[in-house]
Amino acid sequence: MNARLAKKLRLLAVIVAASMAGAAVYSLTRGLTSAREIAAGILYGLLISGAIVSISLFVLEGPMRLWLGGLSFTANLMLRSAIYAAIIVPILFFQLGSLIAGAPLDPLHEAFWTDASYSVGCVVVANLVLGITNIIGPRAFLNFIVGRYHIPVEEKRFVLFVDIAGSTGLAERLGGIGIHRLLDRIFRLLTLAVVDYRGEVLDYVGDEVIVTWRERSGAIECRPLRCFMGMRYELSRAAGELEREFGVAPRIRGSLHFGPVIVGEIGDVKRAIVFNGDVMNTAARLEELSRNVDGGFLASRAAMDRFSSNPPFAVRDLGRLPIRGRADGIDVVGIGAGLLSDPAPA
Repeated sequence: MNARLAKKLRLLAVIVAASMAGAAVYSLTRGLTSAREIAAGILYGLLISGAIVSISLFVLEGPMRLWLGGLSFTANLMLRSAIYAAIIVPILFFQLGSLIAGAPLDPLHEAFWTDASYSVGCVVVANLVLGITNIIGPRAFLNFIVGRYHIPVEEKRFVLFVDIAGSTGLAERLGGIGIHRLLDRIFRLLTLAVVDYRGEVLDYVGDEVIVTWRERSGAIECRPLRCFMGMRYELSRAAGELEREFGVAPRIRGSLHFGPVIVGEIGDVKRAIVFNGDVMNTAARLEELSRNVDGGFLASRAAMDRFSSNPPFAVRDLGRLPIRGRADGIDVVGIGAGLLSDPAPA
């Protein structure tokens, strides 16, 4: 089974199970205590959450993901909420859960508006929260909530820099608006691999995206390396469409480094979680060097030594390269230019 599909199926099972439990509790709070009434509540949770989460994971976050991403925040929120409401209302109006469970029906639909308002309200709030997390990042949102980095801390992190090759020439050819649209499309495609390999998008800087992993997460199955190859694979799949629309099949190059960084909140009106330290500077300079290396990718030996398993593809030792800001240089490895197969998500 495709790893991305398996991950979605696991998420579907978890959310549906939680929704069924929540629906049973909701039934009890309304005084519905018979076995059939509780079973009806559980079935409502199954029907509603199963339909909504399936459509969300396999349609809205599948074929429609890029199209929805092109909508404004408000339009996206309203469209999703309308789709979910179109699922909830018929299930409740026709009392499908009660019919299947053999529980007593409500011929006057006295509870319909209360149940529908509650269900739709929950969906709208959930969509709003998800929309906000997509703007600032799921992990950043959670870290702000729990205050993880309110006081700066030192963490060991993998840092992946990914750059769009030839973006300066593309900007001259496509113009300001055209290059912005192209970068937006490319970054959306690259994010698919970031999600697959459980990375965290730190920032978008011009034509560059920075992705990080904490040490334990990134060490599993060489996730940062697999992520970069996954990015190349996503771009190769979309090459024909991008060439038709923008006249170019973009390529990426990148660098990977590992070491201690200082992570903490900074600012006031527009508060952010920022990363500082030599690791960030070294990764950026490795990315500059990758422009002149066959394969367009460099990983420091420090990063390679932290992986819990061997790389899923061949790498070549490039020895010690001189690097700006480090008198002793840095030991690096490279990868082949032709590796475009879809690496299984870890």
